[in-house]
Amino acid sequence: MKDSKFLKSFNNAANGLVQVFKTERNMKFHFLVAGLVMLAGLMFNLNKQEFVQLIPAIVFVLFAEMINTSIEYLVDATVKEFDPVVKVVKDVAAGAVLLSAFYACIVGYLIFYDKLVPAGRRFLGGIHQNPIHLTVIALGLTVLLIIAFKSKYSKDRGSYFQGGVISGHSAISFLMATIILFNANSALVITLGFILAMLVAESRIEGKIHKPMDTIYGAMLGIIIGIFIFLIFG
Repeated sequence: MKDSKFLKSFNNAANGLVQVFKTERNMKFHFLVAGLVMLAGLMFNLNKQEFVQLIPAIVFVLFAEMINTSIEYLVDATVKEFDPVVKVVKDVAAGAVLLSAFYACIVGYLIFYDKLVPAGRRFLGGIHQNPIHLTVIALGLTVLLIIAFKSKYSKDRGSYFQGGVISGHSAISFLMATIILFNANSALVITLGFILAMLVAESRIEGKIHKPMDTIYGAMLGIIIGIFIFLIFG
């Protein structure tokens, strides 16, 4: 009889854990971060003492989130109208979660700092010495900025890949020309790179896809990103 009560209590507790995971977006995020942190701990070969410090910090955040969720459910089930006292109760419970997250971040910082800094220096050193990495970063940054500008300023002018207030083709072509400028030793190659970039921009105007200022904005964006990445980080 006692065993059945114990199993029932255990099942109820497990159901509560599953329920909060299925219904609470914050809990899913906490579990994801916890999994990534534990994976990082394995990758950096944390010792037993470091895991003993790390695991309670993770559990503390999950525990605080579950208590916060329980309080919210209880308050919502018993109080149907707005009450400033109830708001304070919810805010304090949410503050407990925030405090536990700060604690976990501090613990993670103290544990991983000495391991991440040397790895970060090696990674950045490899990037600095390899123009291919810098080119990929510059291209990715350019594409992201093009999409950001078009989503904000070009809602009624074309799509993300055609038209809009800034010419993506011009931005990428002038970015390539700027990259050639920093990596080629031939004046002829550099000149040809910028001529090709200008032809790309001109084709966007001739095709009535962009206005002249759109291609100028794109060219400026590509050149600025190229200079920034290769002059500052190269």
